[in-house]
Order: sequence, then structure tokens, then C-alpha cells
Amino acid sequence: MPELDKTYTPTDVEARWYQRWLDDKCFEADPARVSEKRPAYSIVIPPPNVTGILTLGHVLNNTIQDILARRARMLGKEVLWLPGTDHAGIATQNVVEKTLKKQGVIKHRDDLGREGLVAKIWEWKEKHGGIIIEQLKKLGASCDWSRERFTFDDDYNACVMRVFVDLYKKGLIYRGKRMVNWCPSSLTALSDEEVVMKAQNAIMYHFKVEVVEEPGTWLTIATTRPEVIPGDQAIAVNPKDERYAHLIGKHVRRPLPVEDQALLPIIADEHVDFTFGTGVLKVTPAHDKADFEIAQRHNLAAVDVMHPNGVLNELAGKDLAGMERFAARKRAAELLAEIGSLVKEEPYQNNLGYSERADVPIESRLSEQWFLKYPSVKESQAVVANGEMKFHPDRWAKVYDHWMTGLQDWCISRQVWWGHRIPVWSRNLEGNQIVVLFPALASVMEVVREKARVASPSSDTTAKSTSFCAELDGRDFEEVHGRIVQIGDDLYRVEITTDSAMASNKVEMLGFTQDPDVLDTWFSSWLWPFATMGWPEKTSTLKAFYPTTDLVTGPDIIFFWVARMIMAGFEWMGELPFKNVYFTGIIRDKQGRKMSKSLGNSPDPLELIASYSADALRFGIMRSAPLGQDICFDEKNVELGRNFCTKLWNAARFRQMQGGEVETEISAALLSSDDKWILLRLNTAIAEVSTALEDYRFSDATTTLYRFFWSEYCDWYIEASKAVLQGSDEKRKANTLAVIDFVLGHTLRLFHPFMPFITEELWHGMGFNTDLPENQGGKSIMFAPWPKPLDADELAHFGILPEDEKTANDKYEAVNLGRGLKSTFNINKRVRFVLKPSQELPDHEIEVLRILLNAEPLDVDASYQPKKGTPAALTPLGELFLPLDGLIDVEAETARVGKEIAKVESELEKVRAKLADTNFTAKVPQKVLDDHTQREADWSAQLAKLKTMLEALG
Repeated sequence: MPELDKTYTPTDVEARWYQRWLDDKCFEADPARVSEKRPAYSIVIPPPNVTGILTLGHVLNNTIQDILARRARMLGKEVLWLPGTDHAGIATQNVVEKTLKKQGVIKHRDDLGREGLVAKIWEWKEKHGGIIIEQLKKLGASCDWSRERFTFDDDYNACVMRVFVDLYKKGLIYRGKRMVNWCPSSLTALSDEEVVMKAQNAIMYHFKVEVVEEPGTWLTIATTRPEVIPGDQAIAVNPKDERYAHLIGKHVRRPLPVEDQALLPIIADEHVDFTFGTGVLKVTPAHDKADFEIAQRHNLAAVDVMHPNGVLNELAGKDLAGMERFAARKRAAELLAEIGSLVKEEPYQNNLGYSERADVPIESRLSEQWFLKYPSVKESQAVVANGEMKFHPDRWAKVYDHWMTGLQDWCISRQVWWGHRIPVWSRNLEGNQIVVLFPALASVMEVVREKARVASPSSDTTAKSTSFCAELDGRDFEEVHGRIVQIGDDLYRVEITTDSAMASNKVEMLGFTQDPDVLDTWFSSWLWPFATMGWPEKTSTLKAFYPTTDLVTGPDIIFFWVARMIMAGFEWMGELPFKNVYFTGIIRDKQGRKMSKSLGNSPDPLELIASYSADALRFGIMRSAPLGQDICFDEKNVELGRNFCTKLWNAARFRQMQGGEVETEISAALLSSDDKWILLRLNTAIAEVSTALEDYRFSDATTTLYRFFWSEYCDWYIEASKAVLQGSDEKRKANTLAVIDFVLGHTLRLFHPFMPFITEELWHGMGFNTDLPENQGGKSIMFAPWPKPLDADELAHFGILPEDEKTANDKYEAVNLGRGLKSTFNINKRVRFVLKPSQELPDHEIEVLRILLNAEPLDVDASYQPKKGTPAALTPLGELFLPLDGLIDVEAETARVGKEIAKVESELEKVRAKLADTNFTAKVPQKVLDDHTQREADWSAQLAKLKTMLEALG
């Protein structure tokens, strides 16, 4: 076979092998191959934003998915890892609008209009939409790219429309006027989950108002938002508050607008916390959710003084109208001061909601929106509670259950243009109109007719009414659904919804207008596990791969996405969408800060791949990712991953340099204690890695792999094997090479899910694929069987007993103790050791000891009598001595150690004095006391060691 290059060049290897995998269709799933003997494994990618770029968060999430998918292939399963991207309505439109404004193409989205802007977004998508997919390929993601989906695909869009109509028919979707989170930048409603709370340094403005019925009686009110005072409709106090209870029912004058100081009632509401602030609350129903609820209880009007873009409107008064909200805040405070109402301003810290995508403070706004009552709630809550669906780590199950218990209706409409248009057409009708519609809407017609009869029972409603008729062919009847909604005293709205393009066109010809809003992005992505597999058709893919096996995602979207997918799965598939959910942690920098572009602490993964390799990045990030915990990213871990690749490469080259046939039979009779030891350690590693992956403990798996390969295999076994490889016994040498091949072959397979590129290169470069069937590792290591530990029969065949591990461990402990002796005296060269054995040792074991100790020579002398003070260590094999004759300058070393002893004694005296001081020990925190106690122990141990050294020096 060709000799491996001296150095590993990952750039060439990674590009070559990824293309080979694609050409050979290694990632493509075939439902026809699924059987009892070849079970399905499926996982759907959390779809990244179509215009997104690779981040470390994507690296973590997709590396985990790839590890799961690649291991499943090695376990003999038919694997579908289904990829795709999300149209990301608000985020994508924001990006494109900002770009067009920066280029001077538009000042506002209205300059282009709906169709024009959407066309520009499609252009942007075509140019930038595939970037993150190509970046995932560089990472090594083994997705079935032939099945790549997009939430705006025609068939996916049809699924979204079908689901909306189904929920509408069931009465779960409705339109209502509610307080919503509003983004003044994106000009759209947001869900609570799309709002990020941020600590702010604000100002609390205190202003006073006079009680009209009691001149000279003033109430002081505190607010952080004086700009919305023109929208105040009442002053609220707690009826139990003795300070103000007698004022209930009286009035105050609203200070702003100055030209319209309206009378406001003082009302009683137990919502008011009289222990907070002054205990007097101004009620601004159109600009605060809590105030809106008070207004509902007291039948107060909701007066909106702000345009959707955050600019004050004419109802705010002539002094504030036209001003941006934060400028208006400052001006409102000035106006209060000018009229003598402002009492004081003081710094105030509070949490303010920000739009997650636009990163601007949100507004609470009264707005008519579409809402959804969640379906299949009981089933979705029970499936996690009873353990049928498992969360990893399981603490998230409690968080999920808490959220599911307090569900509020989902605001599913968004006022942007890039998204799935809400499939509802409506037309307002006066109460005495009779609506003659097609059979599917007969019930709506009857409701309207009844409303007309009640409205004017004595009139000839048939003669006075106007009617319109929709003539649709029979195929459309069942595709159109509607309802009547009363929107005024004598005014109704007929709503029609359909997922049929033909029906919608005919409806528009009748004067119906489609709702301008689009659906929340999550309304499409909650269908992802089954809508990507051909639903509503019962496709072979759906039958074979649904429900999916695993979902890997972040806990920050447990409500956005995970909970909603579970509900959608039960509602339309009748079962759970996935069996396991693994929640990753958040990647932070070494200071504990969340990675972000603004902080400049988020490295570019592609640059890391270019510098270290994809395998190094994957291994490094998984090594620092404990189950469900936040990850403290340190580039040193990626560097460690690169060093690990180099170690693996050099270990393979070392094996090649020994020559001989590859993967020959292992002779049990020729196994040394070191051979048996490494086979037992390999068994342990296989078991630990397998268990860790089954429990989703990826960092534990990498820790085991690092320990086994770097320490146990390279540092111990390979060094020990040189006693045979450098010897003259060819049979024993061939047997040792067979053991090396056996261990390397298993090691590469263990490593493959974590480091796919270098393991594939070495699998072929070492010839381990030779003579194997294509589906068993002949074509690719990704189809080689996942390693299994040797069973009892195999261990018996090789004559491996548990005590064999102890034999080798005793030898390695002796070596460690000997190395410790050299380290104590700063000796870095080959030196003479003398072993006074406690048992008879074979020549082979003595030679291994010599090599590992780097001894020149190693004398074995049962009657050895050392000089007084000769450093020694008691090992499991006997006493090991390090004669110092000629190795060190005894006088200089004695002086150095003496100085060290004096320094340590000084430090020890200080810490003991502190611990003896009762004033100190009684006042300091326990942690400080524990630190001092530990210091005393450390200094004491170091002093004992130094005195032993001094004694050895004579």
C-alpha cells in the first residue's frame, strides 16, 4: 500500500473525501432498505435561517447530529438525516431592508411595495441562501442533501396552508384585538419568546397631579415613560391603601397634553402594589399590558398616542406629535417641569424587552391579530411526563411541563411581507344582507340570514337585502370554509379560508380581500418533522422514518419550536415527532459572555477549520461540551484537537514503518502482558464510549477517547511494544503488529463519528478496508461495524484474565515512581536505575521496564545495598533506586534545596499564624477558611518532600 505522507494535510483530505462520499451517495437514505434487521434512524436538522452563516452554535449542534447519524450507520441502521433551511420571516426581511437602505435603493419598504420587496428578498435568497449549507458540508455534515427542504418549497407551503385551514375549521384560529409585543423597527407583532429582556439604566420621573375635588391635595406618580401620559385614562390606587382609599371616585387633571388636560377618575384596583413607589398608578391602557387589563375591568377606553413606528401621533398633543418616542420622553419631562408638575428625576434600573431580531426596545400595543388555541395539549404534556419522550438533560422536562401548564393563545400573525400569507379572505357586510354562498358555506349563510331577520323582523329582508353568489365547481366546495364574525352593532364580516388556489381566485372575484399579514415563522417550522417527508401523503419516507429518533436543539427554543412540534405531531400524525430531545448548552467565551458579533468574541468557524481542520474543530468543541451545560469556548481545545489528529496520524505512520502484513491473526500463546493489557483497556474504552453516546454524554466520550489513545495506547503500549519490535523474535514481532492493527482498526472506528475525515483517510491508507464488503467498511469506514468489546469466549480464547491488567499496571506504576525520582532532582537524561525485585521477572518484562524508564542501564539486583540517602521508591515490583553518583552537583543542590525549605517554612509559619488567630477564623467566610486550611496542607506536604530530598543528598 502507498506510504502515508510524513505530515497530515487536512485541507486536501477533507475536500477529497467529502466529494467522494457525495459521489458514492453515502449519505442518501432509502426507505426500501428499512427492515427488522436494518432499523431506521432519523433526525431532522433544526433549519438554519436561509440567509444565515455558520456560527459556533451551528458547529456544536450539527457536530452532535453528525456523531449520532454516523454512529447509527455503523450500528447497521438505515439513516436519514434530513437537512433544510427556514425562510426566517422577520430576520430575513430585516437583513434585506437594511441592505437596500444602505445601498440607497429604498428609504422605506413601501417604496418598493409588497411584490417588489418580496422579489428582492428572493433575489437575496438565491444569492446567499446556500452559503450555510456549503459551510455545513465543510464541517463534514453527513446529511441526505438529495432531500434538502426549504420552508417556502411549493409542497411545504401547501402543508402550511392545509394546517391553517384545518385549525380554522376546528375553531382554534380566530382574530382578536389584544395587547401584543410590537417591534417599531420591523413593524410587526412578536411573541413573548421573541422578546429578550435586557437590564437598562433608566430614569424614574416623579410628577404630581392635584385632586380636583380637594384643591391642595396632590398625588405623586412615578413613571419611566412620561411620553405616554397623554394616553392615560385613569389613576388607580389599591382600595386597601389607607392613604388613598378616601379619594376613590374623585378626579385629577392629566398634565399632558398641556392643551388638553382631561379629567381622569381615581379608581380602585387590587392590582396596584401599594408597597411599590408611591402606591399611585397611572393607567395607560393602550401602552401597557397590565394597564390594559385594569382598563378592561373598569371599562376604560384605550387611547393609542403612538404610531406603529414609535413616533408620537396627534393624540399625544402638539408638543409631542411627530417626535420619536425617546426624544418625546425627554421633551415630555421638560413639559412637566415647565408646568410645575415634575417633582424629581432619579436613576432607575429595570429590565426592558427588546426585539430579538431587530434589537430595539419593543412596545406594548393594542392590535388586531390572528391567534391560535394550541391543539393536542394534553397528549403533548403527558408524553414527556410519562417518560415516553425523553429530554436530555432531564431537568428541561420540568421547565417544559411548567410552560405547557400555563399556555396562552399563540399570536400567529406577523406584519411583514416575507412569509406564508394568511389564507383568509374577508368582506364586511351590513346586518341586513343575506349572503348566498356555495354549499360549503351554507351554515354561514344561515347565520347571516338569521342576523338580518332579528335586526329588522318586520321588514321584507329578502327584498331589501343585497346578495352575491359564488358559483364554484363541485371540486372546490369542500376546499372552502367560512364563518360569520360580528364586528359592530349591525356589522358583520364573512371570513373565508381555503388552501385551494383556484377557490381563492374565485373568492377574490366576489370582492373578498386576502388578509395582508403573514404567519409567524414558527407556524411553518412546527410541521418540520413530517411536512419534510411528504405529508399529507403517506409516503414511503414517512412510513419508514417517522417518528424521528433524535432532535438536537438549544433550550432557548424549547417553547418556540420543540413544544409546538410535539403538539403538531400529535394533532396531524397522531403520535410524537421524536423519541429523544438533546438540549445543547450556550457557547460562551472564557469570560463567560455569550458569543456575539457586537462583542467581537465569536470566532469564524471557517477560519478555525482552515487553521486547524474540521476534525480538530469538531473534537475540540465536543471535548468542552458537557451534557446540557454551557460551553466555555477556548481555541486551545481546537488546537488540542489538531494535536490529537497529528498524534493519530503519527501512530498510523509508526505502524506502517514497522512493515509486515496488515491485520494478521493474533496468536494467544504469544501475547505479552502489555498486549493483554491494551486489549483490556480497549474493551473498557469501547464500553465507556458506547455508554456515553447512548446517554448523550459526548464530552465524556471524547475524554475516554483521549485517555485511551493518547495515554494508554501511545504513551504506554506503543512504548512498551518497542521491546518486541526492536528485538529479534520475528514471530512475537508479527504478533505485536497484529495487536497494534487490531487496536488501531477499532480505534479508528471509535473515532470516526467525531473525526470523520482523518479516520476515513487512515482506514484506507492503512488498508483496513481491504477485502471487506462495501456495506461493512469496504467502501467507507462509516459503514464499518461499531466496535464491540471482546466477549467472555473471546477473552478465554486469548487467555486474557482480569489479573493480566494488574500485572501491567504494577509495571507502569513502577515506571511512574521511577520517573518521579528523576523529576525530583531535575534529571532529564538517561540514567542508571537499580531494581531490587520482590518477585522473579522475565527478561522481556525487564526490557520493557528499561525502555519505559529510559534507563541506561537498568540493573536488577536482589542483594543490592544502596549508599545512605540514595533516592528510592517502593514499587509493586520491588524497591527502585536512583543512584546519584556523578549525576548532580551535591553541594549546589543541597544549597538550592535548603533555600526552598526556608521559603516553605516561612509560608507555612504565616498560614499557621492566621489559622491560630481566632479573630481571623471567626470573621472570614468559610471558603476563605477552607483555602487557608488547604494552603497549610500543601505547604506541609512540600516541606516533607524537600526534607526527604535533603536527606538523600547526604
